[in-house]
Amino acid sequence: MSEGTRLKDQPASERPRERLQAKGADALSPAELIAILIRTGLKGMNAVEIGKLLLCKYGTLQALAQASVDDLRTFKGIGRDKAVTLVAGFALARRMAHEIQLEAPTLDSPARIAELLREDNRTYGVERFQVLLLNTRRRLIRIDHISQGTLDTILVHPREVFKSAILANAAAVVLVHNHPSGDPAPSEADIKVTRDLIRAGQLLKIEVLDHVILGRSTTERPQDYASLRELGYFYS
Repeated sequence: MSEGTRLKDQPASERPRERLQAKGADALSPAELIAILIRTGLKGMNAVEIGKLLLCKYGTLQALAQASVDDLRTFKGIGRDKAVTLVAGFALARRMAHEIQLEAPTLDSPARIAELLREDNRTYGVERFQVLLLNTRRRLIRIDHISQGTLDTILVHPREVFKSAILANAAAVVLVHNHPSGDPAPSEADIKVTRDLIRAGQLLKIEVLDHVILGRSTTERPQDYASLRELGYFYS
């Protein structure tokens, strides 16, 4: 029996598309939402069952969102078109969240900085160094992606950090990068880079307000970020 027949044979109240229309997207499980994206299954398995197996394989939506088209195509029942649709769906979700968050927020605390960038950085498998350019009122001008490294190493040069800040006429900057390991505690290299950039900013009259490292919260460590200013690594 084909997947299409099996879903059509289900009561309307159990079909993902009908449920979404009747109750809204929030009423659906992640597997049902995935089923709507991939549309069809394969012989003996419907789209919802494939969605459940995908989630079982990757463990979390975050891990699934990191999967590439080639990774997804190794999964039985996911061809090129389904894989492309899933990757596009996750990318749109990230961009929409980014759009909503970038309405010139005031970034006057590490908690607000983490809130702004948390979702965008959650799916990165390598360290990415970003600079938030701020005006005199600590409102965001824009975010610049400066560099990307290996699993736990990034290379940052003051020239790249401050070039865009000068061009944007920024009054201050906030340094941000992620730790794919999930532990936001700063390394010795993080501390050295921060102090080098503070000194460079002082020469250019552009204040480095903070360096926020994004990780993941755990039961033992509920806060998923670290602020080098709060930890005392900034000069007074």
